[in-house]
Amino acid sequence: MGPISIGSTKRHFDFQPGKQFLLIAGPCVIESLDLCLTIAGTVKELAAKLGGNAVIPYVFKASFDKANRSSAKSHRGVDIEKGLEILATVGEKMALPVTTDIHEADQAATAAKAVDILQIPAFLCRQTDLLVAAGRTGKPVNVKKGQFMAPWEMGNAVEKVLGTGNHGVMLTERGTFFGYNRLVNDMTGIPQMQALGPSVGGVPVIMDATHSTQLPGGLGHATAGQREYVPLLARSATAAGVNGLFIEVHPEPAKSPSDAATILALKDLPQLLEQCLAIRDALGN
Repeated sequence: MGPISIGSTKRHFDFQPGKQFLLIAGPCVIESLDLCLTIAGTVKELAAKLGGNAVIPYVFKASFDKANRSSAKSHRGVDIEKGLEILATVGEKMALPVTTDIHEADQAATAAKAVDILQIPAFLCRQTDLLVAAGRTGKPVNVKKGQFMAPWEMGNAVEKVLGTGNHGVMLTERGTFFGYNRLVNDMTGIPQMQALGPSVGGVPVIMDATHSTQLPGGLGHATAGQREYVPLLARSATAAGVNGLFIEVHPEPAKSPSDAATILALKDLPQLLEQCLAIRDALGN
């Protein structure tokens, strides 16, 4: 798989899946500009300390809208206009690429003006119009694997984006429904998804270690979860050869208005990244 060009001007880097370990991290939902800047600055400093772009290229993530919550009472976030303004400010001030979810095809071109990677939510990974619109922006597209999809079934999503002429496709593993309000992760799916998109030599796969700990439907209006298993899943995926990690972090997870039960405490990120890098080194990556 070839390099993927991410960002522009002072926040640009070419992500090389075979050599680097991509980190996508930030709060679940945008709460304020100050919080986003605090998290982005802390994680950027950590990534630089552990190797910088040569080893851990970092992309800041936050959602402007949580449109796929189980309940109408769930926190949604800020509107798209304010959210994209905050994300653009974070990218400019911190000299970092940024990413966010889009939920509708007509959001793609607007979001692409402010962010550097367009993320497709897992529940929408089969939406042709959304995938095509994202691909046509020319920005890299990170498609989360649906909880209802087998790893190899994601090949169709990859081809929909590639069909627009956009080769910057990534997939994210985030668990599969198991039947009793929990998700499971099949680590054999990582190499299976990496082999998709043969016309471009395969695609990088990222591990979403936080959403994978969800207990879907467990609380009704809020998402239950088991954040204590985030390190286990991140380390396991690293050992399986994943190309990077997606980790939602917060200084005070219990105060997050969205996915509080699955977000990793920001203070726990350094140790986890050090462990994952040690695993990569042991594997010779």
